[in-house]
Amino acid sequence: MSGRGRLALCSFAATLMAAGALVPLVKPASWLIQAAFMAGIVSGVGALVRRVPVARALTVVLQAVAALLMLTMVFAREQALLVMVPTPDAFVEFGRLLSAGGDDVARYAIPAPATEGIRLMLIGGVLLIGLAVDTLAVTFRSAAPAGLPLLALYSVAAGLSGGSGGWLWFLLAATGYLLLLLAEGRDRLSQWGRVFGAAPSSRGRLSSAFDGSGRAPVRTGRRIGVVALGLALAVPAALPALDGGLLAGAGRGNGSGLGGGGTISAVNPLVSLQDNLNQPEDREALRYRTNAEDTQNLYLRIMALDRFDGTSWRFSQRKVEDVPDQLPDAPGLRDDIGTTEITTNISAAGWYRQNYLPMPYPATKVNVDGRWRFEPTGRTLVGDRGQSTRGVRYEVGSLLVNPTSEQLASAPEPPAALLREYTQVPSTLPDVVRRTARDVTEGATTEYEKAVRLQDWFALDGGFTYDTEVDSGTGITAITRFLQNKEGFCVHFSFTMAAMARTLGIPARVAVGFTPGTPQPDGSMSVGLRDAHAWPELYFEGVGWTRFEPTPSRGSAPDYTRPDIPSDVPSDTSRPETGSSAEPSTAPSASESCPAGSEQLSGCGTVAPGVAPPPGDEGFPLKTVLLAGLSALAVLLVPLLPLLWRTRIRARRLASGADDDPTERTLAAWREITDTAWDHGIPPDDSRTPRKAAVRVIRLGRLEGPAADAVHRVAGSVEQVLYARVPRPATGLAEDARLIHEALRSSVGRRSRLRALLAPRSSIRVIWSVSARWTDFRGRWGLHRLPLRRWEAMIRRRPSRQEG
Repeated sequence: MSGRGRLALCSFAATLMAAGALVPLVKPASWLIQAAFMAGIVSGVGALVRRVPVARALTVVLQAVAALLMLTMVFAREQALLVMVPTPDAFVEFGRLLSAGGDDVARYAIPAPATEGIRLMLIGGVLLIGLAVDTLAVTFRSAAPAGLPLLALYSVAAGLSGGSGGWLWFLLAATGYLLLLLAEGRDRLSQWGRVFGAAPSSRGRLSSAFDGSGRAPVRTGRRIGVVALGLALAVPAALPALDGGLLAGAGRGNGSGLGGGGTISAVNPLVSLQDNLNQPEDREALRYRTNAEDTQNLYLRIMALDRFDGTSWRFSQRKVEDVPDQLPDAPGLRDDIGTTEITTNISAAGWYRQNYLPMPYPATKVNVDGRWRFEPTGRTLVGDRGQSTRGVRYEVGSLLVNPTSEQLASAPEPPAALLREYTQVPSTLPDVVRRTARDVTEGATTEYEKAVRLQDWFALDGGFTYDTEVDSGTGITAITRFLQNKEGFCVHFSFTMAAMARTLGIPARVAVGFTPGTPQPDGSMSVGLRDAHAWPELYFEGVGWTRFEPTPSRGSAPDYTRPDIPSDVPSDTSRPETGSSAEPSTAPSASESCPAGSEQLSGCGTVAPGVAPPPGDEGFPLKTVLLAGLSALAVLLVPLLPLLWRTRIRARRLASGADDDPTERTLAAWREITDTAWDHGIPPDDSRTPRKAAVRVIRLGRLEGPAADAVHRVAGSVEQVLYARVPRPATGLAEDARLIHEALRSSVGRRSRLRALLAPRSSIRVIWSVSARWTDFRGRWGLHRLPLRRWEAMIRRRPSRQEG
């Protein structure tokens, strides 16, 4: 295999090794087979084009065209011309898929389903990185910079996956890069022949070191690679104060702690929920048993969004610590507030992955195995180093807080620091939000009464409709539109009420989690995707963070917000079995989480933050990918046919063998010179003698010096073999033809050179040959009387009676 062939193979392998880091992100991983096949086609196109002396930039362009044709065939065939040629509609489809893929990335937990948008992003990204690596390492013969796109591919994958199996993928990516470097070094040394290595111990070994075999540099390269890889792995481990390195973060989940009291920085889990709101399948995410007599207030809270910047509600960076045996007291909760201690045993489904542990609020004790950290301000447990809820069983002790309306109404003013932090609103918040909040709460004398009026206005009196089909959004624009159209889902209701409460001076934040779920015959509670929810929490000194429910047809309004109903009378008639908690069952529930008849109200359509059921695997579309690859090659080769034909003809004419007839060899060289001049704008003229034709080529081609002498020399040889009684065979005709070719190329501009390369005029001889065979066929079968079409007459035209 040639040096460039080894480089191309190593660049292809290095790209696939680095792309392996993307495997944990998406299931199923059949997309990698598609990406490998397409990347192989792109690499093959580059290897084929590089066999022809074309500009390097043209090689890259042709490889990019091949990639685009294959992507069009697979992802936008309905909008393409002839299935694979991209049209403006095809590019619009690409944009739509990329936008949908971006939404899917924000929505789904890892591993995400292989939706069309995500597959386009993955396959397109691998092709782009593969093209960059091939361009740098093979086309431009510079393998060292090719590590940058490989590093980018690995880094993005490792960052998104939270380091799942990061050391393995890092080793694969690093191995691919080292192979690429070794292949380039061997190729360079094989051409140069000089080896720098250890001093040989004998004369024989010295000779072998300079024989161009490259064995010594390969050994040296291996040693350098092993040492470099070892340093990359060992140095960060030996220097813990750096808190980084190539494998820093390996094993960390999204938002996970850093160990030893670091911070967490979570991504808003409600960035994009709308596409999942009406999923037809309600999968069970959690199942629990509890000794609580009433479960209507047993919301399973995941986290709280406490920072509103005008764009969305977000989770602030907070310090985390080890999970204590007994969690600290809930902030703001006085001893005289009625509470009930309960114990809940929860089991998460094997497919449900969440970095935050769903728990009743406020939890007092958590018994869970794994790497979990405690964030005191939000009272949440967050997974560390990749820890998630997948298949986790845990026990939570918590309090059911039962304040009375009188206690809430008489709550004193919160601490100044808390009031300042949780009443902040962006300066860009429209006045309509403040004005509406004042209008709704006009006449209310206490903060509690204002909060209840806001809740009832959204849920009962304001004319709002729960609708999952409205435009999504979480910023001030979405809030304004929501107040105007009065249509939205739980995100809009909770975010808007919390923002309005803050304008009234009431500390507020947004909680994310699950409603209590559905009772099961065995006494357990089943929590499905449709039980996912968001609700506002408002702070009242003496009671603490208090749940409100502004979303109509979702959850249940707390008893303390309904003064006509005593707070000690449960309103939920469906209760699980009372008694001590037991180990929850992990059997999937066959019942629906939605009450009967509520499906038509679109009130049970939410899904768990960051999770979604994976789509069915339709299998690897081998036929489609094969057809796309073959079609891409066909479309790419059609414009290159003249170039390939001309290259083959030139090689045949200038090839020489011991048994070749001198006359045929001489005439072949002359035909090659004639066609080369034709390709560069000098049409042939068979009415001239070889000597006069040579003068014409020299004059029109502005040849001089050795090139002009070569033309005269070949013309003289032609006269010898055609007219001399005893022809004297000439030598060096092929070298003369190549010299004339280079001189003619140098005498014309770049555009003419490109035309001579890609669309040589002499390739018309192929059409002449087909026309001659067609004429012979018509005469043989008696079809010569058929009328001659105009296009046949055109292709038969020859310059200056040239017969080829």
